[in-house]
Amino acid sequence: MTGSDTELEAATAAFEAQRPYLRAVAYRLLGRVGDAEDVLQEAWLRWREVDRATVMDDRAYLTQVTTRLAIDRLRREQRRRETYVGPWLPEPLALEPDVADRVELADSVEMALLVVLETLSPLERAVFVLREAFGAPYEEIALVVDRSEDAVRQLAHRARRHVDERRPRFDADARTRREVTERFLAAAAGGDVDALMELLAPDVTLVSDGGGVVRAALRPIEGADAVARWLAGVAARGLAEPSMEIVELNGGPAAVVRSGGVLQAAIVLGVAGGRVRAVYLVANPEKLARLDV
Repeated sequence: MTGSDTELEAATAAFEAQRPYLRAVAYRLLGRVGDAEDVLQEAWLRWREVDRATVMDDRAYLTQVTTRLAIDRLRREQRRRETYVGPWLPEPLALEPDVADRVELADSVEMALLVVLETLSPLERAVFVLREAFGAPYEEIALVVDRSEDAVRQLAHRARRHVDERRPRFDADARTRREVTERFLAAAAGGDVDALMELLAPDVTLVSDGGGVVRAALRPIEGADAVARWLAGVAARGLAEPSMEIVELNGGPAAVVRSGGVLQAAIVLGVAGGRVRAVYLVANPEKLARLDV
């Protein structure tokens, strides 16, 4: 083995050791697994070319590279999302155990939080994710985003206030969420408006993301009656060989719906007080491809 081969092998091992963490950062910044993987590929190409003798801390260096690449990509994606057909929802994520159990906290990928993060500027989002999800010190974040520590503190304060004002609070434990999700699926599959009305909070909101590819509501639907009747209408159209199951997505129980074995939708519920207060329905096939695998 040549010296260059040995160096490449060492660089690869060092990068792979940080990959789960870097993927966790990139997904929280971008809301799509594919975009996160693209950013990691770019980060790897830069990493293999760097003189590692100049790198004092692998994780700190790779966090900086990954975050900056993600910010650039997020700025481009935000412009594209202005022309997105209907509401834009994050890609559902099935957490890997090593990610869920370590510092990459599961509640930081909660669908409701990711939806709110979409309303932050790319820089605010980066600061919020690094600080709130991963507990990074302000001085480290300042180096990552190339801002002064005072500026980072101001960005963090502004982002936290914005999130606190807009983030809905769902206080149900995993067992309750699973029970409510099972009851919701049964009622929705049968088009049972009365059963749905018993489960839905009066101020429930349903957001569906079809991306202009499949049929979905082009605007959020608000109110228990409107949501129940929309879901009943979907059930009435029917699916060929339908099947539904409970899975773990974005840090909690969720549902996937298949037709003829093909994944049609992923449904994440926001539950509080035993009632459904938010329904996030992702039907865009591009955002379901990885779940189908």
